[in-house]
Amino acid sequence: MKQRFKRILSVSLLAGLLAACATSEEPPAQAPSGGSPSAGASGTPAVDGPLNVPSLSSLPDSAPRQLAGRYTRAAWADMPGWSNDDLAEFWPLFLRNCRGLMRPTSGSLAAPARATPRAWQPVCAAAADASRAPAAGDGAAVRRFLQTWLQPWRVNGADGQPASNTVTGYYEPLVSASRRRGGDYQWPLYAVPPDLLTVDLGSIYPDLAGKRVRGKLEGSRVVPYDTRSAIEASSGRKPPVIVWVNDPVDNFFLQVQGSGRVQLTDGPDSGTTIRLAYADHNGQPYASIGKWLIDKGELQASQASMQNIRAWARRNPARVQEMLNANPAVVFFREEAIADPSLGPRGAYGIPLAPGRSIAVDARFVPLGSPVFLSTTLPSSSSPLQRLVLAQDTGTAITGAARADFYWGSGEDAGNMAGRMKQRGQMWLLWPKQAGEPSAR
Repeated sequence: MKQRFKRILSVSLLAGLLAACATSEEPPAQAPSGGSPSAGASGTPAVDGPLNVPSLSSLPDSAPRQLAGRYTRAAWADMPGWSNDDLAEFWPLFLRNCRGLMRPTSGSLAAPARATPRAWQPVCAAAADASRAPAAGDGAAVRRFLQTWLQPWRVNGADGQPASNTVTGYYEPLVSASRRRGGDYQWPLYAVPPDLLTVDLGSIYPDLAGKRVRGKLEGSRVVPYDTRSAIEASSGRKPPVIVWVNDPVDNFFLQVQGSGRVQLTDGPDSGTTIRLAYADHNGQPYASIGKWLIDKGELQASQASMQNIRAWARRNPARVQEMLNANPAVVFFREEAIADPSLGPRGAYGIPLAPGRSIAVDARFVPLGSPVFLSTTLPSSSSPLQRLVLAQDTGTAITGAARADFYWGSGEDAGNMAGRMKQRGQMWLLWPKQAGEPSAR
């Protein structure tokens, strides 16, 4: 998870190699913790602390956003596995999501569609009221609260029929890096270069709302920003380096995922772990290094795994930069401290992702901030994965009704689950009862 590259998420490990999946709306460069344009005028919400819900009369509104989704009112019993989902740990995530819902919307069409704040105000007000809220840790009480205040809506396709679509997975990689270049630490992760320009075309041509281009000035002309190969070959000023990674494939896949954790190996902060969060990108199109290796005859399609790409790089150290240069796109990062290791980076909604409870969606069908009941299966399995999740991220490859990317968390195990996940799934939006059909701002 921006006006980001748009922060790339993997569709599956192989799909991530062959056709990267990027989260769409990126954070402004100055936004903290990955931010999001959907944060609007109020900025990025606090992660913890009291939930402060404004009165309905004081909560500003903006123009409605048209959704592409079609929705059918459903019963709770229509959602397979709803009664079996253990909601004991869900309540803090719901409150955190309400903090995001209660932000005023900016009205910018460049940002992903958000769940209508005024529709959610009564629900979040009840959640903030100790006399009406369930006790944290009481899964049955949480379920009763949700069933009292919310109404399920089945997500349909354009044909009006119940939508079924692909559910993939993504995660936050962990890499080893140094503040200084030397030894194995030769592969840079960059901060945003000072000469990068971002042009919001929608501010000039309304028909291009949401479209941005990146570039730089050459004299009085705006030209495309440098490709990866041009940046690496330049003898002049390069983007500032945050850290040097000890493995080129780890470096590449942290950029593919769009954020990651970095374990520092030397200097005064040796042994600490920081987060590199998406900040921007160079505006160049993504190209898969896995496909490049296949096209060059270096790997068969069946061999295009992260492990085999890593092994090829070890056998061909002199060609590693050539391989990386096949992808002209470069992601730029910002450094962040990790306050809570259990939480992931902030997604396009501006809220830290929760492992196993956050998904990326197509906000034209599921506005950000919506609770969603997802019915799918575990990676490479027919075993059910039926769970209440929160729509808190987006992705350029995450398009269409009921399309989702499931956030698995951080580290190797999460990466293994994300890499194997390419299932079919269905969705139900949970929406305030008093508000009618789902809507967006």
